[in-house]
Amino acid sequence: MAKYLFETEEHRELREQIRRFASTEIAPHADEWEEAGEFPRELYKRAAEVGLTGVGFPEELGGGGGNFGHLLAAADEMVLAGRSVGTLVSLGSHGIALPPIVKWGTQAQKDKFVRGVLQGKLITALAITEPGGGSDVASLRTRAVRDGDHYIVNGSKTFITSGCRADFVTTAVRTGGGGKHRGISLLIIERGTPGFSVSKKLNKTGWWASDTAELAFEDCRVPVENLIGEENAGFIAIMMNFVTERLALAAQCVSIAELAYQEAVAYAREREAFGRTLTGFQVTRHKLADMATRIAAARALTGECVMRFLDGEESTALAAMAKNAATDMCSWVCDQAVQIHGGYGYMRGYVVERLYRDARLYPIGGGTREIMNEIIAKLERY
Repeated sequence: MAKYLFETEEHRELREQIRRFASTEIAPHADEWEEAGEFPRELYKRAAEVGLTGVGFPEELGGGGGNFGHLLAAADEMVLAGRSVGTLVSLGSHGIALPPIVKWGTQAQKDKFVRGVLQGKLITALAITEPGGGSDVASLRTRAVRDGDHYIVNGSKTFITSGCRADFVTTAVRTGGGGKHRGISLLIIERGTPGFSVSKKLNKTGWWASDTAELAFEDCRVPVENLIGEENAGFIAIMMNFVTERLALAAQCVSIAELAYQEAVAYAREREAFGRTLTGFQVTRHKLADMATRIAAARALTGECVMRFLDGEESTALAAMAKNAATDMCSWVCDQAVQIHGGYGYMRGYVVERLYRDARLYPIGGGTREIMNEIIAKLERY
């Protein structure tokens, strides 16, 4: 399996560590958890014990250190060895919920919330998308009105990964006027807060092992001390978070496609038709060659974008390009893997059938393909 160009011996050792965990703790139960619609909460604690939860987070907050590149290497192994995309995305939901707290939160917030998650004691989620709108973050309607030392929050969120079991949610709210972008803040809203509820557990096409929720806030009183950073300054934090989220989604697509490709190769080597294996047919070999080529191209673009990001370059447009290229590639590769499997590729119980469903979310989540093109067009000044 190919690696990213930024990887060092340290990344290789991390991969081996995560591979052992995923192959023993996740892979044997992948089908069961997918059918159940969630995995045991205990897995968060076990992931923390082997250092998975803390990858890429500061050591002074209980993390394992490293940077975004280490996180992608670990996620790669989680998909390839764990064989459950749904488990990966919920187990890693703190990867998009915690960064705003790490960067802009108070020390008290970091000690309570960040440490709790990295120790496997707490589950967290990021809540931005609303029933009335997704990609247009500046138009969100969930409102938080200051009332003494509390905010009173009213509104709803949807498509929230890990939202059903989250102990706290990093939530985007509207706290002021002065323009769409200027009136947005981020609040930490804890489970058990009166007025905060999981209104619905959502059933999805893919990512079955990942719980996804619709959340409701009805006169929910949130302490002002749970405000992340400054009031009305949350939009910038959300936009900065989107860059790493989109790169992570691109990398997940590379991993999913790699697993689908491996499954297709293994099946083609064993399956016989007309007296020879499928790899004995040129059409199959060329199909596999095209799959491998597209995976390599998407991995190269994603890896370059990560290196530029780690070097401090402005990466918004390139991250959008990487996400679009990787999601297109992943959908196509998974489709080809199903085709190579024939009728079996359409059957539950085959990994490629599940990956085919899982892949469909990626051109939508983290900003749709169309929004990515708008970002690229704007920043490239067309």
